[in-house]
Amino acid sequence: MIIAVDFDGTIVKDRYPGIGDPRPGAIETLRKLKKEGYILVLWTCRTGKELAQAVKFCAEAGIRFDAINENLRYRVIEHRGSDPRKLGADLYIDDRGLIDIPNWDEIYKIVHRRVPDQLERLDMSYGFPPEY
Repeated sequence: MIIAVDFDGTIVKDRYPGIGDPRPGAIETLRKLKKEGYILVLWTCRTGKELAQAVKFCAEAGIRFDAINENLRYRVIEHRGSDPRKLGADLYIDDRGLIDIPNWDEIYKIVHRRVPDQLERLDMSYGFPPEY
């Protein structure tokens, strides 16, 4: 499962262009999800120096992302032949959704509720549903 995660207001409290304090449970939950084998993509509007600061912050906190502001080559580009502008993810965690994001304990539960459905639909040899 690919999980796209925003930075400002999601991993940390929004203090853009600075970096706010971590939201309670965010760092621990993301490390736990990564350890469990989830694919994490940092999906943020930050660019340049501000993006580098966010990536450094996450790395120092022990959060390893599989991609930053781009699709995964082996999942999208090589399989489909191009890279669409829209990020291909199974779940998006962002403070700019229709509802406020819940606390990170609740996010963890939501991710795990979605897993059985996702695994049933995936062709694990490619990581895409069979109809692709």
